[in-house]
Amino acid sequence: MCGASPQVFDLTKAEPYGWLRFIFREGLMARHPEHLDVSIPGLSDLYVAGKWCAGEKSIDVISPTTEEVIATVADPTQRDADQAIAAARQAFDEGPWPTMPLAERVATCSRLCDELEKRLDSMNRAWAFESGPTIAHGEMINSGAGVAIWRQAVELAPQLAWEEQRDGAYVWREPIGTVLGILTFNGPIVLMGMKIIPALLAGCTVIVKHAPESALTSRLIAEAVEASGFPEGVVSFLPAGTEVTQYMVSHAGIDMVALTGGTAIGVDVVKRTADRLARTALELGGKSPAIIADDADLSQVIETLGPGSTGYMGQVCVNLSRVIAPRARYNEVVDALKGYYESIQVGDPFDAGTDQGPLAVERGRDRTERYVDTAKKEGASVVTGGSRPAHLNRGWFYTPTLLADVTNDMTIAQEEVFGPVTAVIAHDGLDDAIRIANDSMYGLACSIYSSDESAAMNAARHIRSGGVAINCAGVSLTQPFGGYKQSGWGRECGPEGILEFTQIKQVMSGASYLDS
Repeated sequence: MCGASPQVFDLTKAEPYGWLRFIFREGLMARHPEHLDVSIPGLSDLYVAGKWCAGEKSIDVISPTTEEVIATVADPTQRDADQAIAAARQAFDEGPWPTMPLAERVATCSRLCDELEKRLDSMNRAWAFESGPTIAHGEMINSGAGVAIWRQAVELAPQLAWEEQRDGAYVWREPIGTVLGILTFNGPIVLMGMKIIPALLAGCTVIVKHAPESALTSRLIAEAVEASGFPEGVVSFLPAGTEVTQYMVSHAGIDMVALTGGTAIGVDVVKRTADRLARTALELGGKSPAIIADDADLSQVIETLGPGSTGYMGQVCVNLSRVIAPRARYNEVVDALKGYYESIQVGDPFDAGTDQGPLAVERGRDRTERYVDTAKKEGASVVTGGSRPAHLNRGWFYTPTLLADVTNDMTIAQEEVFGPVTAVIAHDGLDDAIRIANDSMYGLACSIYSSDESAAMNAARHIRSGGVAINCAGVSLTQPFGGYKQSGWGRECGPEGILEFTQIKQVMSGASYLDS
């Protein structure tokens, strides 16, 4: 049944919810009950086509900090997917959204930005509660970058060349159609600005497929969409698991799949959309290198390389997980990184003194452990970390890990861990460092540290990567962002991020052609 007011899950009131009592009595969260002041709408519902609909199935939400059940929520089914796709299809084919004047779409999306920003504090807390990033990380990624990204998209849309006249023909940019936006647990809020709002501005209708690990955060975002006044069917939210997601990817009603996820998932999406040649935009994995030149000032390098290699416990695709250091300064680099890694405080993500919380999912910690074990068997040595923290007897925690004696042919240098593990590899000059950096199936991000900016800029031209940072770490998320090679295709952010959701139509009339 759809349309009833959603049940609200109030984290400030533990007594009506027996499954919360254990967390309040003991464990990390028990020390900070004042941080749980978040109300989540629609625990037993799904937001489909502008209405809250009762779910048929349910799934438990597990705290990565305590390993306890913290909520039970509706779990999307294929029937829910069919309903969302049918509504999105009708809203695109027959509804007002794609033909609405751009100014009206911009106004609606601007209201969505307002509503998201009203909920930032709650969303950051919910995200920490269910996926483990620290509150500080949420404020940086969402309250900082997220706001900048979605506000820029709203500002850019009216400036784009939606209609042009060229040599007697008209060139129109039209929305691609119904979009399935697949978002990951490591960016459920910021990805609204990178994927969903650009698609909406372009005139597409959207099914937002959040990860199951974002079940609580997703409902707060859906509440913001509901309050923004989108026409019926334009936006639906399904925090679905693998089976339902694959069903939607394969569905004939989906015109485009925009994915953030692992490379293997990206390959699967391409295969499932190939028979109908549906459009895909893929932001995939990375094994991003940090090249340290012989002349680099290490004290300045560590200021950005340290956090740039350890962000959100390594669960960030642009993390600098390969450090390519000059052989003559190898031990110096390892020692400097060791000091930084050992200074990281791992613990309760709600604690202001915590630098890193748990991994978001148990399989992530297990995968990290397997990769470290494999690295040791292949000859790498653990400089620091490489184990679960001794002071935390539960939760999916793992110590930030630095590996030395790594060569670029080792598994740990070639495959994405998506956990807090960094490998240090020796190079014999800048040309050799570039060769090592490019010796990867990935090409998402890279950093080059050198006191010779001209040499660093020249090196950047030879790096096969979608983004290169010089004497800093990270990527600009207000400029086109995406990967080379198996890190994906398509671009997010900036003008290109909006136009990614359009297709080009040429219109020529005899009169205009003859008049030109």
